Amino acid sequence: MRLLVTGATGFLGRHVVGEALRRGHDVRAVVRPSSTAEAPELDHSRVELARVDLRSKRGLVEACANVDAVLHLAALKSGDMYAQYSGTVVATENLLEAMVLAGAPRRIVGVSSFAVYDYLHKRSRTVLDEGSDLEPEFPPRDEYSHTKLVQERLIREHAERQNWDYVILRPGIVYGPDNLWTARLGISANERRWLRIGWLATLPLSYVENCAEAIVLAAERPGPLALTINVIDDELPTQASYAREVLRRLCPRPRSRTLPWPAMRLLAWCAWVTNRMGLKGRAKLPAILIPARLHARFKPLRYSNRRLHESLGWSPRYSLAEALERSLRP
Repeated sequence: MRLLVTGATGFLGRHVVGEALRRGHDVRAVVRPSSTAEAPELDHSRVELARVDLRSKRGLVEACANVDAVLHLAALKSGDMYAQYSGTVVATENLLEAMVLAGAPRRIVGVSSFAVYDYLHKRSRTVLDEGSDLEPEFPPRDEYSHTKLVQERLIREHAERQNWDYVILRPGIVYGPDNLWTARLGISANERRWLRIGWLATLPLSYVENCAEAIVLAAERPGPLALTINVIDDELPTQASYAREVLRRLCPRPRSRTLPWPAMRLLAWCAWVTNRMGLKGRAKLPAILIPARLHARFKPLRYSNRRLHESLGWSPRYSLAEALERSLRP
């Protein structure tokens, strides 16, 4: 197969390109015109670079021509609503339009996020799976969750209208080399100091190479397809056990302090009520003092990846211990 991969220079995108090559596919990798594209995965005889900016329509039809499937990873995770909307939603609209005009690709694998779920109203210790309630689009919890919700909706509506196969994949916490810290542990003030929030919540981890394999499997699976699948590993540690495993492998070892989840939840609720009632909502609170955002990061839940196993025939290539060792390998 020839696969078009957007976001090919990103942390996950580079591994998706590498996994596609490992499985014998040809890759057309979308990189920004200004990108140096220095990732070793892109320096391969079966990788063709398509230097286009998804926020513009220029060159997109040519990039989508003569490919068998589109793996859409590109999204913007930082910046204000305008920037993220342009980098995620407008980029997706342009890509979908180009796929129609190109005529050839009739399968899209859209990579979304666990950020789309509604955590605030979900009961602690219950199972979060693909049937769980989503965050309302309005009012948005934050820029990232909103743009990923809109992106998902666009892909589904377009695929159904064009009679395409589609798979929406929602990875949990994607971790790997140089990317072991997660905001679901707490606040990393710097490399030497961590403030952890909670210790018993399960982390919905997805090791980057395991996640990349699931994405390529979604492109390979025979159709017809109209699937939404959470992508998490089989071994899901608690915050405490994951932090312990990471900390013992780091040198120098950061200093770590832990604030219990109930105390943090109460603090955020008090801050929110004070802001709403006493300050008429005028105070700009930090993210961890906004209940909807706090719950999205730290609420203790359980998770299922049964659909990932059943629908894609996926199994994790690397265990948690193997993944951590590979992540910290010199």
